Amino acid sequence: MTVIKRVGLVALLLASVSVSAVAHHSFAAEFDNTKRVKLTGKLTSMKWANPHAWLYIDVVTDGKTVNWSLEMQGANGLLRNGWRKDDLKVGTVLLVEGWHARSGKPVANITTVTFEDGKRLFSGSPEAPPVR
Repeated sequence: MTVIKRVGLVALLLASVSVSAVAHHSFAAEFDNTKRVKLTGKLTSMKWANPHAWLYIDVVTDGKTVNWSLEMQGANGLLRNGWRKDDLKVGTVLLVEGWHARSGKPVANITTVTFEDGKRLFSGSPEAPPVR
């Protein structure tokens, strides 16, 4: 391999690492640990992804429906914590607890999800403070 090809390969590897680092964010940068949320709503979709998975639920407040985007730890962590894709059917009613986004938008980082039958799963990002 020529020197030019090696330098190009190293540059490409460094660029891909920096893109991943920029795409990820810290909990404190986006979420306010003084603004707890406790929401009940129907699941509209679930995105199994890394570094963060996302739940989307419709929450009805005063007759108005708002779709909330709920960030969690990555799919690999969810699976290790007992989550299974077939647990999350569209229309399932969930109680979620976590921390509201600093922007005030209907976005939160959630730490727990409780199903109607009482089953409770941990869903929080490792950086998030525990909900008590």
